[in-house]
Amino acid sequence: MAIKLFSHGACREVTGSKHFLDIDGRLLQIDCGMFQGRRDESYHKNKEMPFDAREVQALILTHAHFDHSGALPILVKNGFQGNIYATSATRDIAQIILLDSAHIQQKDFEIIKEKAAKYPERKLIAYEPLYNAEEAVQPLRHFVTVDYQRKFHPLEDVTAEFFDAGHILGAGTMHLTLPGGLNVGFSGDLGRNGLPIIRDPEIMPPMDYLVLESTYGNRLHKSIGMAGEELAELIHKAQARRSKIIIPAFTIERTQELIYIIHTLQLEGKVPRLPIFIDSPMAVNATAIFKIHPECFDEETIRRFISVNVDPFGFENIRYVVSTAESKEINAVQGPAIIIAASGMAESGRILHHLIQHIENPDNIIAIVGFMAENTLGRRLAERAKEVRIFGKSYQVKAEIATLNAFSAHADYAETIDWLKHHDLQRLKKVFLVHGEAAALENLQRELLGIGIPQVEIVEYGAVHELN
Repeated sequence: MAIKLFSHGACREVTGSKHFLDIDGRLLQIDCGMFQGRRDESYHKNKEMPFDAREVQALILTHAHFDHSGALPILVKNGFQGNIYATSATRDIAQIILLDSAHIQQKDFEIIKEKAAKYPERKLIAYEPLYNAEEAVQPLRHFVTVDYQRKFHPLEDVTAEFFDAGHILGAGTMHLTLPGGLNVGFSGDLGRNGLPIIRDPEIMPPMDYLVLESTYGNRLHKSIGMAGEELAELIHKAQARRSKIIIPAFTIERTQELIYIIHTLQLEGKVPRLPIFIDSPMAVNATAIFKIHPECFDEETIRRFISVNVDPFGFENIRYVVSTAESKEINAVQGPAIIIAASGMAESGRILHHLIQHIENPDNIIAIVGFMAENTLGRRLAERAKEVRIFGKSYQVKAEIATLNAFSAHADYAETIDWLKHHDLQRLKKVFLVHGEAAALENLQRELLGIGIPQVEIVEYGAVHELN
């Protein structure tokens, strides 16, 4: 029995997760995410899959984040016909992410096409959408939902089991038992203990090999308890300045975490009740999905809100914005306010229009509350660039940039090591590192070797690893 591992994404980068197990010629894929970065590079990387989708017999989706699920419609367009296994919450969230992606691609295409015609000197290229709304729903026909700690068989002689990853609603780590008794784990995106709303990461059964994410492999986060304190400080600052807080936020989990924490701060009397605008149709739908999946909530959320029939995501000073007309009206709001909009890395969507309106006012605050990949607008803002380009036009960054690291939903390297130490390290032969930039990968590799992991390898794009 020949078993091989290889990856066609998230290799020395943090987007586009696509990992494969070749089990005697049968392909099992784990995740199918979109690459995010420079527009031209992203378009071609996502369009031109370097493998035959028709040969993939089954796919396991660890969670619904765009960089893990966003390329599913392309996979199906290219001929994939197998099952897609996921938790029920992941399936529901993937549905809105894929439909929203199709919508954003179409709107961006129309906007850039119009601007390219109006401003030929900017040399803008309008790329055709990689899939439309009809194509975005096709993967949903392939989904088979499985709860945590329920064994299933993606291939006839392969046993699989999800464990709670503590990352976003429905996210799972994956434990596989392969022919011959070989056990392989995939971390997906590993979360943190104590995150709002969801449960802590669970421990998996013994493994021979582990494919491990490395997003924050060289960083240590502030404690999660600091998130509320930092956010409260910004809210008080915005009230004093009568200014806006602009937050690019992932519409899944991060937006709900922000709502949850602000709601809690208000209930405890720690912050004034500023107008809050959730400017994302997908966030509206995602929040509705949170409400129908209380089985994923932690005990604190159930005790504080659910058990007393209080909606953690709905209160009098929050407004969910759906239409484009409503979105434009937000900019006319006077006085202090909080605007939370997609996309999380500030590469597309309504956040761009809010940045255009507010980025050159030194009283305003742009809050960075999540990981920003290389070559994204969000990364340039996080790195305090003096000037940025949006839709081909330059803007001076005069607004205050605030980075709130405590909000991260990814484990840092100390949290990753602590999670790993709860596993059977005597059994573990090797850890494969993916989903990280060079410095993060190399530091986590050193740290893992330092705790006695016998082999730790950074996965290269397309490199094949024999498992035995």
